[in-house]
Amino acid sequence: MKAEHLLTHFDRLADAPDAIPRLRRFILDLAVRGKLVEQDPEDEPAGELLKRIAAEKKRMVEAREIKKEKPLPGIAPNEIPYNAPHGWEWVRLASSTITVQGFAFSSENFSTDPEAGYPLIKIGDIGTSAPEVFIRGSYDPTYLVNHGDILLGLSGSIKCAIWEGPTALLNQRIARIAPVSSDLLSVWLLFGVNACLDKWKDETSKLTVQNVKARQLYEALISLPPLAEQHRIVAKVDGLMALCDRLETARKKREATRNRLATASLARLNAPDPDPAVFQNHTAFALNNLTPLTTRPDQIKALRQTILNLAVRGRLVEQDPEDEPAGELLKRIAVEKARLVKAGKIRKRKSTELTSLDDLAFELPIGWAVAKFSDVLAELQTGPFGSSLHQRDYEIGGTPVVNPASMQDGKIVPVEKMAVGTNTLERLSIFKLQAGDIVMGRRGEMGRCAVVTEQEDGWLCGTGSLILRLPRCLYPKYLAMLIGSPYVREYLGGFAVGATMQNLNQSILLKMSIGLPPLAEQHRIVAKVDELMAVCDRLEASLAGGEETRGRLMSALLHEMQELTGNRSEPERSLEVV
Repeated sequence: MKAEHLLTHFDRLADAPDAIPRLRRFILDLAVRGKLVEQDPEDEPAGELLKRIAAEKKRMVEAREIKKEKPLPGIAPNEIPYNAPHGWEWVRLASSTITVQGFAFSSENFSTDPEAGYPLIKIGDIGTSAPEVFIRGSYDPTYLVNHGDILLGLSGSIKCAIWEGPTALLNQRIARIAPVSSDLLSVWLLFGVNACLDKWKDETSKLTVQNVKARQLYEALISLPPLAEQHRIVAKVDGLMALCDRLETARKKREATRNRLATASLARLNAPDPDPAVFQNHTAFALNNLTPLTTRPDQIKALRQTILNLAVRGRLVEQDPEDEPAGELLKRIAVEKARLVKAGKIRKRKSTELTSLDDLAFELPIGWAVAKFSDVLAELQTGPFGSSLHQRDYEIGGTPVVNPASMQDGKIVPVEKMAVGTNTLERLSIFKLQAGDIVMGRRGEMGRCAVVTEQEDGWLCGTGSLILRLPRCLYPKYLAMLIGSPYVREYLGGFAVGATMQNLNQSILLKMSIGLPPLAEQHRIVAKVDELMAVCDRLEASLAGGEETRGRLMSALLHEMQELTGNRSEPERSLEVV
């Protein structure tokens, strides 16, 4: 099979997160099945290699270079996973290799001095070439590992690699696997051992610690091609893996470029006080290029935060000089609060300190006003404490209790087990929610909140929540959006207290300075935010759909390659082996 056949159309699939790893596994799967290069009838059959390997192993035993091993069982036809090409042979791993399990060296002989003795290879050193522990004193040469030997971790992280370091000693729970002779290439042997890993991992996947047993190791089946074909396959794999490296490098460069562009674009929008003309250009560029700027979920999340940040700074919509200034709105809020206090409907709170523009980290647009959070609230109330609402008070099918877990994406979603009966509801009636309130979490994630709609009117505020009751002349959706913005979340997160979880008290919230836009602009801002968040939703759906499509196309491509190579009966799960 030619490389260009395998990689046709692959460039448009390479951005899928698992595309390159799947391609690598597929290449190795084809290699061990004899589907990567053509067979040559002039090659010496693998059966002749086995005769020489057996003779060499017998000589080494007689010369006491290795220990004599127990006889291995014959290979039954039902053990063979697939038919090997003509000229190939199936063999037990231990019959054609020198396979040794490591030794439990005493920690008393460990040293960090390279002059102390041979380095000690631990499981964590597999895939590296520079162990950090050295062994003092005598040792059994059986446990020496040479450059080019294969190392296999037998527990924990089961992995396999060729040792590229200096001569070293083999620690426990590692196996050294080396060809008996030059009739078996180390790299080909690595392919064969890796092809066994999937089965071994499946057999130990339900265990807390994965282990490969000695019998599994010695009796594992590997396919052996003619020596000349081993060389051809290894050369082809090297070429295709180099091509995978180039594809992966190109993908990473594209991703890095997109990431820098997205980061720079959002940073320009979040700049404290940009020049209005320049800012408009940056905004137009970002909004006109949302798709190329957002190719990962974290970038869309950053975009959402930028949108909210622009909204609360007055940078998302244009100001209208015909709007009633926010200062007049604050006066009307104060009048309404005084009326409610006089009518006994809310409590009179102590006045907070005066505010100034210096309290904000950004410049306010014309028509906006700076205010303390207490200035825009009619009432702030903490939900019932644990001593008032017990687990025994909950009743499935009752009136829902709104805790932070009930607030999801700015909406209130009832939790079935969090509900109370009529008696408890009436006993805690002062904590009932009213349509137009904002219910806000005071534990865990700062800034989590939702506007109470007619559907949730009369539900009960939970112990971990706050009730924000607003004057009628304030737009609840704007205030909820403000609370969920990065500006407020950072403020609340900085002042939240609690050893094990964040907790928010009323005074921290009431003292917070905010920028208040005119009422008409509040409505325009919320409408614009909703519009842009809908775009973000579509981007997320498109991103997820694109990944799914690329995954399906990748599967189709690999399936087509299986068809071309005659490997039709094997499920794609076999591609996950290496």
